[in-house]
Amino acid sequence: MNILGERIKYLRKQVGLNQIELANALNREYGLKVDRVMVSKWETGFQTPVISTIKNIAALFEVSLDYLTGESDKNERMPAPVITENYTTFPVIGEVAAGYDSPALEDWEGETVDIPNSYLRGRNRDEFFVLKVKGDSMYPEYQDGDKVLVLKQTTLNYSGQVGVVLYDSELATLKKVEYNSGEDWMRFVAINPAYPPRTIYNEELELCRVLGIPKLLIREIES
Repeated sequence: MNILGERIKYLRKQVGLNQIELANALNREYGLKVDRVMVSKWETGFQTPVISTIKNIAALFEVSLDYLTGESDKNERMPAPVITENYTTFPVIGEVAAGYDSPALEDWEGETVDIPNSYLRGRNRDEFFVLKVKGDSMYPEYQDGDKVLVLKQTTLNYSGQVGVVLYDSELATLKKVEYNSGEDWMRFVAINPAYPPRTIYNEELELCRVLGIPKLLIREIES
């Protein structure tokens, strides 16, 4: 049974990458020499990547090695925080629309979340911020009311990565972001198929900037 290949394929589709884009992301992030044919062989079970490459794939998709290899059925991607004495308190500074045409809210109304320091992975507190998700265009990965710990970045790691993006100077959205280096366009893609993609071009890009990428999902489960 090709559990490793099936999970690589599943995770690749979850983030909206084709086989070429996955190969490019691995090459860019980890200095590998992967092509589409190799990814296809992994997914079909004709070839198994070496352990160092498997670790790179797990890191790219932010899942545990055990989940990727089938040792565990628990997908630990963006896990919920656990109770610990060592934590950092973040203000929930506003909302990011899992939709379109929603102003970026920066007002703080006193709401906070406590993030275990282990999830900061040695980074400083100032490298992160917390936003609340509004809307259902990224359902089921992100739901209305979820809080997201965002690592500040001005660029994305690869086309198809989920990012928090500011556009039209004051509108913010949480989407998979597609682009081609050197071309004057960017496409926002929802996970929920009820929402069509939105592409911005040329001058609109001058008013667009990446704010960061989600690193931790905080969700309250109603009993």
